[in-house]
Amino acid sequence: MNDVAATVAASATAPVDTAPERCLNCGTPLGAPRPRYCGHCGQETNIRPPRFTEFVQQLGGAYFSTEGALWRTLGLLLFIPGELTRRYRAGRRKHYVLPLRLYITISLLALVALRLVMPIDFKAEDAVKFDDNAIFLDLGGGRTAGLRDGKFVCEQLPQWFCTRMERRMDVDPKNRARELERMPERFINHWGTAMFLLLPVFALLMKLAYLGSGLRYTEHVVYALHVHSFWFAALALALLPVPAVAAAMAVAAPLYTLIAAKRVYGGGWFGTLVRAALVALAYFVILGVALAIVLIWAFLS
Repeated sequence: MNDVAATVAASATAPVDTAPERCLNCGTPLGAPRPRYCGHCGQETNIRPPRFTEFVQQLGGAYFSTEGALWRTLGLLLFIPGELTRRYRAGRRKHYVLPLRLYITISLLALVALRLVMPIDFKAEDAVKFDDNAIFLDLGGGRTAGLRDGKFVCEQLPQWFCTRMERRMDVDPKNRARELERMPERFINHWGTAMFLLLPVFALLMKLAYLGSGLRYTEHVVYALHVHSFWFAALALALLPVPAVAAAMAVAAPLYTLIAAKRVYGGGWFGTLVRAALVALAYFVILGVALAIVLIWAFLS
């Protein structure tokens, strides 16, 4: 143990282009002739700072090359519904981006794209309305809060919310306008967080829909990650300034989800359709509640 610690400590000050007798990572003796990789931990034995071109090549070769994991993964994700989940369950994982990393990458890119194209006067499906005489949040069912004709009103909402909302609105018009301009960005940030938190809920709905499948909850989570990754990819494509693409993505999203469920869980088309409809109904209700929460969160944060 002391030899290992001494080797690691010495590696911090020793020139990196020397030929160490022990592995700089784990301290295992390398022997002669020195192997290219450590037989214990697998790290390269010829360690030196990479040149800039080598650094870029390593990054591109591992992730962005035409034969890299990213493009291979995207090909399956976009064009063969459910295949990534099937291969993950079968243990074929080495040559593909892992589900969580894939979801984070695609969702972040989609949200950044959404932020870039979203207009400043975004009203979140008309839930936030403002003009010269009124600025208010309308959550439906008579639940509103804000300013009307210069007076604060708050109807059918919790008192704590009304109190905080009144403090938020009690600012001069210039600061109020600045806050409204920042709301789309806050909404997108919070919505991205909300969608990530809803992933386990979607997986739970799938587990309930397929109780007899014998699959573990984590396997449903993998399916949820892949499906949500496609949804975000479809969202990014729908942002292109081509109306036909947006229409195609609106049709592709539910169709893709149905086919993916059929390929991953098996069974007949009728059973798959019924389960998918029940999950979609429940999830849309949950999404509606989440949207209202995110709107409040964006308005008050």
